Amino acid sequence: MEEQDVSQTTLRSSLIPSSEKSNVFAGETVEDLCERNIVFEEVKRQLWLSGPLISVCLLQKCLQVVSIMFVGHLGELALSGAAMATSFAGVTGFSFLVGMASALDTLCGQSYGAKQYHLLGIHMQRGMFVLLLVSIPLAIIWGYTGFFLLSFGQDPEIAAQAGLYACWMIPSIFAYGLLQCLVRFLQAQNIVFPMMISSGMTALVHILLCWILVFESGLGSKGAALANSISYWINVLLLALYVKFSPACKKTWTGLSKESLHDTFHFIQLAVPSAVMVCLEFWSFEFLVLLSGLLPNPKLETSVLSISLNTSSLAFMIPFGLGGTVSTRVSNELGAGRPQAAKLAVKVVLGLAITVGLVVGTTMMLVRKVWGYAYSSEEEVVWYIAVMMPILATSNFLDGIQCVLSGTCRGCGWQKIGAFVNLGAYYIAGIPSAILFAFVLHMGGKGLWMGIVCGLLVQASLLLTITLCTNWEQEARKARDRVYSSSLPVDMAQ
Repeated sequence: MEEQDVSQTTLRSSLIPSSEKSNVFAGETVEDLCERNIVFEEVKRQLWLSGPLISVCLLQKCLQVVSIMFVGHLGELALSGAAMATSFAGVTGFSFLVGMASALDTLCGQSYGAKQYHLLGIHMQRGMFVLLLVSIPLAIIWGYTGFFLLSFGQDPEIAAQAGLYACWMIPSIFAYGLLQCLVRFLQAQNIVFPMMISSGMTALVHILLCWILVFESGLGSKGAALANSISYWINVLLLALYVKFSPACKKTWTGLSKESLHDTFHFIQLAVPSAVMVCLEFWSFEFLVLLSGLLPNPKLETSVLSISLNTSSLAFMIPFGLGGTVSTRVSNELGAGRPQAAKLAVKVVLGLAITVGLVVGTTMMLVRKVWGYAYSSEEEVVWYIAVMMPILATSNFLDGIQCVLSGTCRGCGWQKIGAFVNLGAYYIAGIPSAILFAFVLHMGGKGLWMGIVCGLLVQASLLLTITLCTNWEQEARKARDRVYSSSLPVDMAQ
């Protein structure tokens, strides 16, 4: 036994760079150095993944932002209609598709970790099939956008403009669902740089399309909506060509298969809770803007809340990329039967999220007195934004923690748990607190956002408690069972 221990120590020592061996003599053991190197490698791996993923999130978000910027030059009515239609499309369509596609974070990620590479293509095709079917009723809802907005008491002219804009955006909803499936398929394999390149190319083409369709063709705001649709389909085409012809996807994409039409219920079981989990959180922030219209001086409050929401959304892209990273790392390691590696990935990403939250929060505090000028030249708005910035910095810090923990949920397949957590955090704690602060304690827009901070605090606390109490060995067994319980006969044979 002593000889075996000596040989293991020698082997570990041989894996440590000679430049670091001197640390052993300073009181650090070989085991400590090995553990430190493992952590360092995990940090590098996560940064390598999260950087491109953050870029992809930002570039894809830029498509709708750029369209609205072009429409803004057509007048206030066109801008209000486009902004209203984009918000309505996000609530009734995009958020739902993102949530449903998140089921592939679990299915594709764990299958890849288990080296069942052929299953990734099957899961992606199944996801595309289901999301295309779901997109049909969503497209019908978009077709009646003007009617719904009028029913909600919106201005008739703005509702009409928004309805027209939404109708020209209908082709984009089908492309968006396919795009989300392709992104999850590649992300599960740690293939992130091609997605960043395709998103960048699409964003550049989108600017040109908006210029031609908005100003040169005479379509006006309709041209911006059509540019959205074309750009999403371009991105889908670029990624589909990469999947088809790239050697990197040779094992995971084996062509179209009828097997993808089987066992769709298995996908829906994860997709529906995933959609509920995402939508409950997304809708709560949109609900803030609606509540701001009921406050005294609603014009000021709505403007400030919209700017705050836009600022928060931009900052959110960083932890959102980290959330995608940890969902990939956790699902891969659980599928591979390495529970301790999955646990380490969660610890590392929490450290990264806290660090990023502190850096971004400090930056927000430093620019709080000038940030408002990027959106308005009115001193009242600029001053209000400066007051809101500390609250935004706090919410961004908590948002980063909950985002990476939500990514852990997707990696483990805890979407149902995540849905219940979000329901309680935002609709039992967050929004009631916002109403209390804003309307009972008369704190205005600050009170609305402080209510969301309460919701984020509850959400982060619950998810952290669940993560700390996790039996990672049991999760690894569940992941392997999920992979091998597929209905595909080839799986049973293996």
